[in-house]
Amino acid sequence: MATQRLTKHNAAMIRAGVSLLTDRGADALLLLLDGGTDWKRVSELSGAENNTVIIAVDTLEDLDGAAEAGLRPLALNKEKAPLLERLQEALLEAAADEMIRTNGEVVAVYSGFQQGRLDSISHLQLDERMRRFTVRDLQTLESSVPLKTIKAVVDLASQIGREGREGKAVGTMFVVGDTRKVLEHANDSGVDPFRGYNKKHRNLLDPKVQEDAKEVAQLDGAFVVTSEGVIERSRQMLEVSHEDLKMTKGLGSRHWAAAAITRKTKAVSVVVSQSTGTVRLYQNGFLILQIVPMDKAVKWQEFAFEPPPQTPED
Repeated sequence: MATQRLTKHNAAMIRAGVSLLTDRGADALLLLLDGGTDWKRVSELSGAENNTVIIAVDTLEDLDGAAEAGLRPLALNKEKAPLLERLQEALLEAAADEMIRTNGEVVAVYSGFQQGRLDSISHLQLDERMRRFTVRDLQTLESSVPLKTIKAVVDLASQIGREGREGKAVGTMFVVGDTRKVLEHANDSGVDPFRGYNKKHRNLLDPKVQEDAKEVAQLDGAFVVTSEGVIERSRQMLEVSHEDLKMTKGLGSRHWAAAAITRKTKAVSVVVSQSTGTVRLYQNGFLILQIVPMDKAVKWQEFAFEPPPQTPED
């Protein structure tokens, strides 16, 4: 069970977050922590009686006692994920649980530079990060495909968009749900590496299968995934009419096919753009969710520096 000390510094950062929350009239205070702490003290510092205070940590056991202290707990299950991916997941979870409005404002306090030490405060305008992604949308998606399956696929797609593979950008597509009808519009584009394996070894809810999928994503074709998260086929070319679709200029054939297949079936499509790493989710022919890879790692580069020539002092 991980812990985070509630030092004087960390307490001061929480109070600063509350001050910004009050000044901006934001919807909630989000504390992204590295583990459990003194929840009663956190409640007192954050004014949980008067504010919505969301506590996001990686495991459920670290949240023991948080709800009883009047806080809103969220377990992320993303211990090894980059900071901004954890922050994004916290926002999505909070919106799904109706803790925050998807067009509202949140003040987030977190450890940006040193684990265990709260050192960063962000004022987040959610409409910029969760455009058209509402609780109603979530409920609609869940009626045809379980939310846990969609989230697993979106998380995987975000990783592919952010990381690529072997230093190269990767674009791919997942078509989830209504599998029988989707396959009526699909043809093999090559040897399917997942064919012949049992369902256990094709389920995207399994982290090992996700790693296998990242490798296959480098090859041409889409993944066809059942509502339960099982890869039914990979490397599939979709043949479906694009008539009457309205798409943003500049999007390629992969995005057109993703939107078109959701018009013809009840499936949901998740597309990774090879050029930008952006993840887009389509349903009923329309864009429902867009995630821009804001959390790419910073690459430091050395450069040659030559000091200016010395001149004699006057």
